[in-house]
Amino acid sequence: MPDFKQYALEVKSPGVAEAESTRNLGGFLRDIFKLNEETKNFRLFCPDETNSNRLEAVFETTNRVFMERILAKDEKLASDGRVMEVLSEHLCEGWLEGYLLTGRHGIFPCYEAFVTIVDSMFSQYAKWIKTSRELPWRKPVASLNYLLTSHVWRQDNNGYSHQGPGFIDTVANKKSTVIRIYLPPDANTLLSVMDHCLRSKDYVNVVIAGKQPELQWLTMDEAIEHCAKGASDWKWAGNEDGEAPDVILGCAGDVPTLETVAAAWLLKEHLPELKVRLVNVVDLMSLSPVAYHPHGMSEELFDSLFTTTAPVIFAFHGYVRIVHDLIHGRPDPARFHVRGFMEEGTTTTPFDMVVVNQMSRFHLAMEAVKRVPLLHQNADAFISYCESKLEEHVTYIRANLDDMPEVKNWKWS
Repeated sequence: MPDFKQYALEVKSPGVAEAESTRNLGGFLRDIFKLNEETKNFRLFCPDETNSNRLEAVFETTNRVFMERILAKDEKLASDGRVMEVLSEHLCEGWLEGYLLTGRHGIFPCYEAFVTIVDSMFSQYAKWIKTSRELPWRKPVASLNYLLTSHVWRQDNNGYSHQGPGFIDTVANKKSTVIRIYLPPDANTLLSVMDHCLRSKDYVNVVIAGKQPELQWLTMDEAIEHCAKGASDWKWAGNEDGEAPDVILGCAGDVPTLETVAAAWLLKEHLPELKVRLVNVVDLMSLSPVAYHPHGMSEELFDSLFTTTAPVIFAFHGYVRIVHDLIHGRPDPARFHVRGFMEEGTTTTPFDMVVVNQMSRFHLAMEAVKRVPLLHQNADAFISYCESKLEEHVTYIRANLDDMPEVKNWKWS
């Protein structure tokens, strides 16, 4: 394995520079192929989407495997290729499972909506791993690693058929000793998470990360620390100034993170007297009590992040019931007001996807204001402002087929 820190993106200030996180990851995967050229014990299994998912850097080192006659016009095909690419999710899943059980290593990048095709295959493999870990004569095997990209929130050229984050639900129901779910919000956290997953054994790791250009938040050192904790307070995004927060904005997922940070920015701009804390969750299972999942947070750590009294507005990548289930064992889970995918969307603009699912920065900011009692009278004016911006958005995208510049070009400042 190469040192993943060598592929770090420079982040001079959070929320200013943009990058395609999976494209950056492609360089890391390329060099894994390069370093294992002699042993040839690493493969990428991908349903016809390696380029689409911005992982084409791997083709600088290897090719797609193809055992038939290769024509001059064919691209990146070779009989000794290490990329298994065919538009059949269940075939890729079966290949990878068998490959791992022979003692080798691999990764399965896939469009998020279509990985659910292998739900039953994943379930049986997770059960096998659970049982295998209980048998002392079974040697550990490399983890089954999924990278879900082209995800629900960014299907700019596809529609409702490509919008489905339900694989998280399937995975979360399996044995806690086996499953791990990560939602890295930017390129450096994705590198840190993926290095950890590829080195691990006897787990099923699900990593969800977008391929589109997105704002970058953390330096590599910050990303490593954040991933080690599973969740942390992004102090630069809040305005507590040593005081107890009036409201907490939580998030898990790259697009939910963008909207949550933008919501914190709106609140600081319009209602600076409102004390806001922003908590980002990269390891989804850290929300669980430690008694229910080995990655769960202790009560002390959970309370230090989310307090025991402040309302929490939480923006989540998938269906909200998972977050509700994870925090069910926490004291006063009713404080959490979770927003996520509501089965709304089509071929539309990136910001319209979060608007129609009521998870936009304006929705989150309004919800935060509504949940804080005795807020300054400016709250009503702020809510009216947010509602007018949502109306302006609807009018603008229908006239211009693009998001408003103030949203599309927004940066943290």
